[in-house]
Amino acid sequence: MITIALSKGRIFDETLPLLRAAGITVGEDPETSRKLILGTSRPDVRVIIVRATDVPTYVQYGAADLGVTGKDVLDEHGGNGLYQPLDLGIARCRMMVAAREGFDYRGAVRKGARLRVATKYVQTAREHFAAKGVHVDIIKLYGSMELAPLTGLADAIVDLVGTGNTLRANHLVAVEEITRVSARLVINQAALKLKRRSIQPLLDAFTRAAA
Repeated sequence: MITIALSKGRIFDETLPLLRAAGITVGEDPETSRKLILGTSRPDVRVIIVRATDVPTYVQYGAADLGVTGKDVLDEHGGNGLYQPLDLGIARCRMMVAAREGFDYRGAVRKGARLRVATKYVQTAREHFAAKGVHVDIIKLYGSMELAPLTGLADAIVDLVGTGNTLRANHLVAVEEITRVSARLVINQAALKLKRRSIQPLLDAFTRAAA
């Protein structure tokens, strides 16, 4: 049995065409089904639905043989014990620093001000500002990041930005790009050795579909 870890939403939706290219269709829609283990058109392949941030952990410890997760998640997780053979080029977005309209972010950085930055991407934010020599206090949040500058909790946020509509709706502006983000295929290293005959055709099909 090959187990593939996916998260609901954009990554799941954009992975479906890649699975179809490998001859695999998922039997149910996780948005309408309460099941967390979904069968597929192949009796030897199943999909498990987990939180996006948990995909690397399930793969690392062998509860899933492979998975699809964002580079943002891998940067926070560290990627230990994972084979990362392929950037799938799906679920593209940008990791950005954003601040409220009217806040002179560049001026504050130039003057050496100590900034309060709210984010759930603590490791990414810490490494980014350390590389720039900017002194920051990191405030970890789990959601509604845009509220932090509006309520005075933070001077800026670090978050994923797609269209930018949410920022604009909350009177925030992107002030700095940290990195481009897309989804990656990750494979458990032991599974790749023990189940190579089953996994390699999936890897090959994903590679062709993502090209």
